[in-house]
Amino acid sequence: MKRILSLLVICILYSCSPKIAESSSSVKKDSESINYEQYNGTQENTVLAVLWLQMSSEYKALCYQSYELARLQLDQSLLNNKSNKPLAIITDIDETVLDNSPYSGKSIETNKGFDYESWDEWGALESAEPLAGAVDFFNYAASKNITVFYISNRKDNQKDATISNLKKQGLPFADAQHVLLQTTTSNKDERRNSVLETHDVVMYIGDNLGDFSSVFDHKTTSERHKITDSLKVKFGTSYIVLPNPMYGAWEYGLYNENPYGISEKEKDSLRKAKLKTY
Repeated sequence: MKRILSLLVICILYSCSPKIAESSSSVKKDSESINYEQYNGTQENTVLAVLWLQMSSEYKALCYQSYELARLQLDQSLLNNKSNKPLAIITDIDETVLDNSPYSGKSIETNKGFDYESWDEWGALESAEPLAGAVDFFNYAASKNITVFYISNRKDNQKDATISNLKKQGLPFADAQHVLLQTTTSNKDERRNSVLETHDVVMYIGDNLGDFSSVFDHKTTSERHKITDSLKVKFGTSYIVLPNPMYGAWEYGLYNENPYGISEKEKDSLRKAKLKTY
């Protein structure tokens, strides 16, 4: 009899509590609607990195800090200048001058990795905004008769859109002579050397070590660490580095220097295997 009464009480409580019934069905419905394949997609691992760039005041502060340091070092270079050549700065564009995090955000939204078609579409919008401090710094450099050269591994077919985007944001030297994009190789040496023929380059600015020297190109993680240590006096003086956790050559070390031809599940496993723990 007690057992029957208990069952009746439970039934009455459940039928009289629509919130309980609704909550139970909601949980079931949500769990059935989740696409777990999408949650483990090609860009899911970049969510926090993209959000950090877009939302953290710390990122903005680091950009301001980098460009303020660049200004101080530029002033010092001008005081010590004994060159017979005109002075110049060589800078990267993406994640150094212009913010492309909306492209990375779209990649997360569509669950697709980088491809040139979508990258060209983003570039054609000419809507990338400048990093904090960038416009003020480069215009300050221009006011000191320092020529700015933008050396980027954007493809050369994006040149007109890139120049237009830089102009819209008020950046100096935004023209075909000073915007040098990739034509045949991602190695920037040829383009850097063409500038060095006519100018004395006092500063390099970028978010990837390959923006400073090809000595970092196609190296393992341990090799890049050793080279970075050997060049430590250049960082903060003639080399100014901007933070970029979204992408870069450092990623190759996650995938044993070969990110191509392996599945997303394998990449996820390799990322976790590289974590330092205790």
